Amino acid sequence: MKVSGLKFTFKVILIGNGMVGKTSLIQKFTKGSFKEDYLKTIGAQFSVYDKKIDRDKIRLLFWDIAGQDDSDFNFVRPTFFKHSKAAIIVFSLEENDLGENSFNQISNWHKDIIQFCGNIPVFLFANKVDLVDENTLDNSNIERVVNELNILKYYRTSAKTGQGVVIAFNFIIDMLYHENKTLLVE
Repeated sequence: MKVSGLKFTFKVILIGNGMVGKTSLIQKFTKGSFKEDYLKTIGAQFSVYDKKIDRDKIRLLFWDIAGQDDSDFNFVRPTFFKHSKAAIIVFSLEENDLGENSFNQISNWHKDIIQFCGNIPVFLFANKVDLVDENTLDNSNIERVVNELNILKYYRTSAKTGQGVVIAFNFIIDMLYHENKTLLVE
């Protein structure tokens, strides 16, 4: 039985340390733009993105959760995670303290996802690939984390150049759509 003309809404959270490019990734995907100026996310921001697949309408609610350890907002943080259908952990590939610290926090962000969302698909975006030499990039640590945490897939992305952004987000959207449509049709 083929069913079409359905509407789906999926909440997808983006988490990771501050300054790794979560907001910029969303802006690049939803608006095709990039801003050099850094604006700290306070609490959470959300963006809406609509897409059609066949005759079905998909609405994505991207929640960009602040990465700073801001005790003023920690008490509401769990509510930002509620009803998420997928999560994206973002870290920076930069070869500096920001990059190193953001990579070392991946498992803590993953624990938050499990604690507040349960078992939802988790993706890893290795952002700011435009700031490193990809030919010398060692993927072994990233692959180890992906395997240890059972992360569904990881992408190298650049919010500035757009590398990997559209492919990564569209994979997540398509996966959520097909999984949920299959559940409805069965």
